[in-house]
Amino acid sequence: MALGTFKGGVHPFEGKDLSKSKPITELVPTGLLVFPVSQHIGAPATPVVKPGDTVLKGQKIADASGFVSSPIFSSVSGTVKKIEKRRTTTGDMVNAIVIESDGKFEEVAYEETKNVSSLSSEQIISKIRDAGVVGMGGAGFPTHVKLSPKDPGKIEYIIANCAECEPYLTSDYRRMVEQPEKLVEGMRIVLQLFPKAKGVFGIEDNKPDCIEKLQQLTASEDRMSVAPLKTKYPQGGERQLIHAVTGRDINAKMLPADAGCIVDNVETLVAIYHAVRFGRPLTNRIFTVTGDAVSDPRNFYISIGTSYTELLEAAGGLSGEAQKMIAGGPMMGFALFDLDVPTTKTTSALLCLTEDEASKYETTACINCGRCVDACPENLIPSRLADFSEHGQTAEFEKWWGLECVECGSCSFGCPARRHLAQSIKTAKKQILAAKRKK
Repeated sequence: MALGTFKGGVHPFEGKDLSKSKPITELVPTGLLVFPVSQHIGAPATPVVKPGDTVLKGQKIADASGFVSSPIFSSVSGTVKKIEKRRTTTGDMVNAIVIESDGKFEEVAYEETKNVSSLSSEQIISKIRDAGVVGMGGAGFPTHVKLSPKDPGKIEYIIANCAECEPYLTSDYRRMVEQPEKLVEGMRIVLQLFPKAKGVFGIEDNKPDCIEKLQQLTASEDRMSVAPLKTKYPQGGERQLIHAVTGRDINAKMLPADAGCIVDNVETLVAIYHAVRFGRPLTNRIFTVTGDAVSDPRNFYISIGTSYTELLEAAGGLSGEAQKMIAGGPMMGFALFDLDVPTTKTTSALLCLTEDEASKYETTACINCGRCVDACPENLIPSRLADFSEHGQTAEFEKWWGLECVECGSCSFGCPARRHLAQSIKTAKKQILAAKRKK
């Protein structure tokens, strides 16, 4: 069977061998945990606790402040020390709730549902919303909103994004290897919302053991299947994944639902299972600490709010000097200048590298080779869009479909002149969209 794929893309060094064989290990946090109230797309959550309050693990500490918002829960028991501005992995200063763990991890009582099939769609959506589940692949879109399209009857595909195409990251891989049943049960719950849909697990073919496990688990499932995908970055991009699995295309003005699809990340589907079946809010996730500068690359089951500093220490610290530290993967992650930042619902990895290869290269003039065009999964001309951006030609930028860029970085990776194409295009997009919002 032909492997699903898309036009364009690149093949960066995978780097997954550093941590892919390391089983998930639970990391018990110590000291202070920090919970930014903005861990999702939409309105920030509103704190419902104050300094001095005692909280339990699983207790709501900030409530959703609108439909496109999501509550936040404490991942430890302890005392609220303060509510103040704290820096996040993106460099922003946002309001955050700081809790000192008491080390006891006393937990609230959860309401289990033994017969999930008896729940109505409204009850399932309510449980997902009340548990604070968001897209955990990086975007952070509130999942209860994504699972509430205008016309549920038109949804034909629920696609599990199991590609994990970003180099070095192995958290989704370990979840699929060790706990694939939870992923399948999460898919089963979502399919209950869309009776006409089929569930598809899209997995790159560099994970043959995951493909085999999920094929075995879904062999008797009429509404589930596994779609092996070509290993190529950004295979896990939402648009690219939809095309690879269904052959359908969407653009920047469309939602996946407009093409009859809903896409959810591996961790998101597992969080849905925990929320609906056991009533457990989103307080933990799998997190990879990796890179050639890390002494012992690992995959941890972490309490959200744990600092990056503590995670690096748990992985044995640095084996040498790290010239580059990144929150996430090398293609779309955020470079860090300080590890005193908290993990959130959407953070999946810390990458520490002994060499900052990107800073070594000197940018030279474009030679019009077209490699950026070949690499672009959206069929754009990145070199031209970067020129428009650098000269402030926003009208031309829009005319040449600059807003369709998915910011994957494939153009910069493939450029022999080492131009900062993706960064320039991203800057122009931000400026244009900000101007549109003002109007």
